[in-house]
Amino acid sequence: MLVLVWQLLAGWLDSRELPGPRQVAASFREYLLDGSLLFHLGMTLFRVLCSFVLAMLIGVALGILMGSRSCWDRWLDALLILGLNIPALVTIILCYIWFGLNEVAAILAVALNKIPSVTVMVREGARAVDQGLMEVAQVYRVSRRDTLLKVYLPQLYPYLFGAARNGLALIWKIVLVVELLGRSNGVGFQLGIFFQFFDIAGILAYTLAFVLVVFAIEALLLRPLEQHLNRWRS
Repeated sequence: MLVLVWQLLAGWLDSRELPGPRQVAASFREYLLDGSLLFHLGMTLFRVLCSFVLAMLIGVALGILMGSRSCWDRWLDALLILGLNIPALVTIILCYIWFGLNEVAAILAVALNKIPSVTVMVREGARAVDQGLMEVAQVYRVSRRDTLLKVYLPQLYPYLFGAARNGLALIWKIVLVVELLGRSNGVGFQLGIFFQFFDIAGILAYTLAFVLVVFAIEALLLRPLEQHLNRWRS
């Protein structure tokens, strides 16, 4: 339905500023065959993966700490609010100035923008953990490892997957800005080149590739993993 509306609108406007699906598909095929699309998409995926893993590891650790320890929650809450409200562009620029135009600065800038939101979601999950179940595990002398893996973490899974989905969506967007401002490859860099030449078909072709990758990650990784880990609820 969306493609049909797109085609009708492109035909009605008849403007180079809105190419039709066929033109975008032709550009997609051209960039795919010459290898440029796969290369730039691969670089972006590498940055997304590194930033996502770093943000999730730190954010989950901080969220559990703040949700289970009120003293840490009070001490770190101001920093958390600060991190949530600093514009992503400011963080990106400062990282590039402080660490140089390199991969470390790019990945760190993206991760710093995402850590606070992961922390907030996991903190709420840690606060909602059923303490009665934890006490039952303690009464029956369940080992700490089993208590963590079979009692504590399963209650956090909905919050962890919510943070992961939200984080992945946000990281995609920030990575493109990072690449546009300070990298010489990646989807964001290519979109900047297309913008300079008003190549709308190229912009939409790379956007299409981006969307396909997001759907693939959701369908092949996140959704099956979520169903597997939450099977105890059914």
